[in-house]
Formats: sequence, structure tokens, C-alpha cells
Amino acid sequence: MGEKVVAGAVDLSDRQAYRTKLNQCLEGLGRLLAERRFDRPRNLMGLEIELNLAGSDGLPRMMNQEVLQRIASRDFQTELGMFNLEVNIVPHRLGGRVFDQLSEELRTGLAYAHRKAGEVDAGIVMIGILPTLGEHDVVSANLSDVDRYTLLNDQMAAARGEDFTLDIEGVDHLVCSSPSIAPESACTSVQLHLQVTPARFADVWNAAQAIASVQIALGANAPFLFGKELWRESRPPLFQQATDVRPPELANQGVRPRTWFGERWISSAYELFEENLRYFPPLLPICDDEEPLRVLDEGGVPELAELVLHNGTVYRWNRPVYGTVDGVPHLRVENRVLPAGPTVTDVIANSAFYYGLVRALAEESRPVWSKLPFEAAAENFTEACRHGIEAELLWPRPGRAGGLARVPAVQLVREELLPLAAAGLDAWQIEPADRDRYLGVIEERCRRRVNGASWQVATYRRALEAGLGRDAALAATTRRYAELMHAGEPVHTWPVGFPAP
Repeated sequence: MGEKVVAGAVDLSDRQAYRTKLNQCLEGLGRLLAERRFDRPRNLMGLEIELNLAGSDGLPRMMNQEVLQRIASRDFQTELGMFNLEVNIVPHRLGGRVFDQLSEELRTGLAYAHRKAGEVDAGIVMIGILPTLGEHDVVSANLSDVDRYTLLNDQMAAARGEDFTLDIEGVDHLVCSSPSIAPESACTSVQLHLQVTPARFADVWNAAQAIASVQIALGANAPFLFGKELWRESRPPLFQQATDVRPPELANQGVRPRTWFGERWISSAYELFEENLRYFPPLLPICDDEEPLRVLDEGGVPELAELVLHNGTVYRWNRPVYGTVDGVPHLRVENRVLPAGPTVTDVIANSAFYYGLVRALAEESRPVWSKLPFEAAAENFTEACRHGIEAELLWPRPGRAGGLARVPAVQLVREELLPLAAAGLDAWQIEPADRDRYLGVIEERCRRRVNGASWQVATYRRALEAGLGRDAALAATTRRYAELMHAGEPVHTWPVGFPAP
């Protein structure tokens, strides 16, 4: 949510005016779609990564403002917590050596940021959830000093009307509560953007939803929270519960949570924006001066500011995005599934796999979502979050007989999805060397059954066996993780445990 929001009191008339503007924006979007005003295909992709700040002791550092001042680059921005940063890579055209280019840009940018952070005894750690975070770290006082975060927190806490409850049962069982949305800041993710035409949007979004579970199984990197070992990818349950403005009674009535997998396949982008208005009350009822329908009547292109702002407060794992560049509107699918890290090579491999697979699946004559019930896709997502690389997923059987089979995720990827991803990258005209290098990382991860989460858990348990207490083991695991992350070799090659003294 990069919009400039000024904190202030919100009264009842603000909310009513905002809802009116939202409906005008939705009507404007419908007209833009009907009039085919959207940008032509440009094969553009974008990448954002949320980061953690931790010291040489492995503990979080609440100093993103100091670090950002030292970095002094527009590519790096604040995120929700004072121990968070975000790096944004400018959009690139999919094709050629784009993945090697992205890799080099990320390595250079993160190495520079890490050096500047080191000047104040902090460092960059790219991980789904920092294992050393404690409940005392994710409190209102440690939210970044940015108006939009203050207002968002105030509005969500008011809508909830009571403390937010976290209850996640994994290897351990975490139960705690928070008066604010600050625990959400523990979740650090990778966001992959793909600009698509309106005609292609539904196929790309459906494909992205279908493979969200596979992305998590391969990329899980968040097994710890507040000293507990939970799910292999604990971000999704944490994010849902930390932003859940429903009191228990509304949840029991089936009211949808704001962090939401969804409930059906779609046939147009409009359906997702319309659902966001129909199901979710405004949290930031701030009206822009633009009159979107008048702008359209005069032949212009509206920014649809209220729609964009509202859309940013509904946390779909694959989010529809409306934007304009040089007065031309476009649509993007924002894939928010993956955790950050472990290394730049792993992030780029995950990205290559996603962009290739989504393209191949979106272009199939009988697409996977015509054979996979949406409920099965949602069940797969939870299964992958719980079990990571060891997950077993429901997937359509090949051949005419049809039906679903439960397949180990690593088998599904190696036998069926990697060849599709390779074909998709060929369709994007990615250089074969790039294609083979980064899909080879995915292949090896599957062959060795190792990802960030499995490495973290194995190393943590090795530390416990060596006699360290829980907190010390988590700190030692975090320090070793950071060391290997900055060395840069992909996670499937990392040795478990700690080097001999």
C-alpha cells in the first residue's frame, strides 16, 4: 500500500461518501473494460521483497528509518514493522536473460543495503518469519512511523472491537493475543507482478490460484513464530489471524476474512474488484478529488484512487491490481504467496518457475481449473502451508478417466509441472541457459526434499541436541541462516547444523 495516507479522525459521513466513490470507481472500471481501453500486451513483470533487520546476535533491530536514511535509495522503503524494509525492482520485460539480470540487480542492491545496515549493527535477513521475533517485538510501539500504518491499525482494531487472537497448532501450539495488527509485520514475502490484458486476466489468475499450494510446498521458509515451531509456512495462518477484523460471532456466520484464498474460479478481473466491494467494509475511507465518471465522459483515464486503496486492504494471495502509466490503464496479477528468501538464487528460481508455469497453464486448451474443484485448491494451500516440501496435493489425474489423485508435491513438480514451466519460459522467449539454471534449482530442491523451512527446522533441532536452550537455538539458527544467505548458494546445498569451531 504505497498510497500517501494522512492519519486523522474518520466519521460516519466519510464512510458513506467513500462507499459512493467506490461504486463510481467500479462503474468506471466496468466502462474501461467494455471500451477496451487497456494497455496492449507488454510482457511486463515486477518484483518486491520484504526484508528483516537483525543484528549480529540474530535478534531483530527496530531501526528501519536509520537504515533507510543510510541506504538513501528509492528502491528501498518502509514496511509495517520497524524491523522491516521492502525492496522494489523496477518492471522488466519477460524474455532473454531477464532472470540473470534480476539476480544481479538484487544481489547488488541487497549487498549495498546490508553494508549500510551494518553501520548501525543491523543486517538484512531475507526470510519468511525471523525466528528470533518475540511477542514483545510486534507491538504498536514498533509499527513504522507512517500515517497509513497508524490509520490502518486504528481502523482494523476498531472494526475488531477486541484483541486479535492468534491460535496456530503445528508441532507446537501457539496461543496469544494482540491489541494491534503488529503481529502481521512478522510476515515477510515476495510479491510477483505480471501485467496482463483483460482477456487473459482470468486464465492467469486461475492458474496462479491453482499452483499457490505448489509454490508454498517448494518455497516454505517460515516454520517458527514467537519461539514455537508451527507450520512449515506459518505466514498464511498468521497473516489471516493478525488481520482478522471479525469477532468470533461474525466468523461463525461465515463472514469472509480480509486475508482470503477466495472461493471460486473467475471469468473476469471485474469479478474480483466487485467482490472486494461487496464483501469488505472500507478500512481507510479517504476520498480523492477525482470524479472518475466525469473523467471518463471527457475521454480521460481515471486513477480510481478509492478502488485502488480499498483493494490494498483485502489481502488475497493472488490480488488483482489496477494501475495507470502515462495515462494508459493496465491490469496486473500480484502473486503474494511466497515467503522471502532464502537466497537471491532461490527467489529468482521461484520466480522463473511461477512465470513459466502460469503461462503454460493459462494457455492449456483444457485448463487445470476445469478439472480441479476450487475447494481442492484451497485444501491444497493449507496442506502445503502445514507440511511444506513433504506436502501431498490433490491434482487431476492424467488421461480420459479423470478424477483427482493425492500426489507428493515433489513428484508432481518433477514429473508434470517442471516440463510445463520450461515450455512456458520458452513461450516467454527466455534464454535456455537461464531457463535450465533456475528450473534446475527447483528440480534439485525436489530431489533432495530441502527448502528453507526444512533446513531451518533441521538446524534448530541440531542446536537443541547440542544442548542449547530454545531461544539460544533459534538465535544460532538465525545467525547461521544469515551467513549462508549472504554467501548466496541455493538452500538445497546448505549443510545442516553448524561448522566445527
